[in-house]
Amino acid sequence: MSSLGFSLLRPVIGAIDAETAHTLAIRALETLPLPRGKPDDARLRTTMAGLDFANPVGLAAGFDKDARVANPLFRLGFGFVEVGGVTVKPQPGNPRPRVFRLKQDGAVINRYGLNSEGVDAVAKRLATLRQQGAGGILGVNLGANKDAVDRIGDYVTLTQRLSPYADFLTLNISSPNTPGLRDLQGRAFLDALLNRVLSARAQSGATARVMLKIAPDLDDAQLDDIIAVARSHDIDGMIVSNTTIARPQGLRDTAVAGEAGGLSGKPLFRPSTVLLAKCFLRVEGAFPLIGVGGIASGEDAVAKIAAGASLIQLYSALTYHGPGLIGEIKTAILAALAREGAEDISALVGRSAKIWSQAEDVA
Repeated sequence: MSSLGFSLLRPVIGAIDAETAHTLAIRALETLPLPRGKPDDARLRTTMAGLDFANPVGLAAGFDKDARVANPLFRLGFGFVEVGGVTVKPQPGNPRPRVFRLKQDGAVINRYGLNSEGVDAVAKRLATLRQQGAGGILGVNLGANKDAVDRIGDYVTLTQRLSPYADFLTLNISSPNTPGLRDLQGRAFLDALLNRVLSARAQSGATARVMLKIAPDLDDAQLDDIIAVARSHDIDGMIVSNTTIARPQGLRDTAVAGEAGGLSGKPLFRPSTVLLAKCFLRVEGAFPLIGVGGIASGEDAVAKIAAGASLIQLYSALTYHGPGLIGEIKTAILAALAREGAEDISALVGRSAKIWSQAEDVA
């Protein structure tokens, strides 16, 4: 859908139940012919974990849950797309309603509960996509089934099945909507998880990079443990961060704010960016970071990069701003490069990390 089309349809989209609107968006991308956009400015090209990205703007997991529309999303202008989360067995997720817009706050609460068609269906689509050729860097977000007895075993199975079709795999251990999943962020569990997943990747012979996605609701001691374990296993990157179970002060849609689930969108920008900066300083260049959470403008994207992100992802803001936001972000990054006299994005990464790490981590 074009920016103009989104603007014309925005009142209609806003009046529809959030999950229904999401379903219609997927169907539109499946059926409507989208022209290829013009090539990105060469200054937007970036390399992370040995992968070459045409631009640093990615779509976060959660939109294309079952890998149905990756190439149409690339044609909208994304440099990379992360599909999923994918579970081993199909599962329906939580009962509806399970997605809520906080329109006054530019935010969304979801409690989907990792609804997924399962690894068989997704693997089949990804195999076809790989055969046809993906339009950019493709990531797959992995999650454990709610009823899994061996949750680490689920991640191992998913790694074995999906490594051949992905440029990177994301270990989602931070969804707030699967009971107990965040326990895998503890030091002992995380150590076991990374041992088994990285071993499974090696045995598969695939080269998919392995990323770790963490929650924003971590104290410094928990963050220290995660970074220490991640560095000891030489992972390929970290995504900071998932949705938050916190409800920052000042939310205006108070009736909706009380719904259970993970909060995303503008209120998440500040706490997730503070956490990103803390990660950047602790990682000390051992692996790169992807910044996600609350990006709703080009200025937000530039700030994420300055806080330590080599790449950025968005999702919730598309609900309110549409696909035109992708181009706006690219324009803002190019303007920042021009101001700094920099040739590429690497010159901007982490420049304000120390300042952000000392900021109040509340909205």
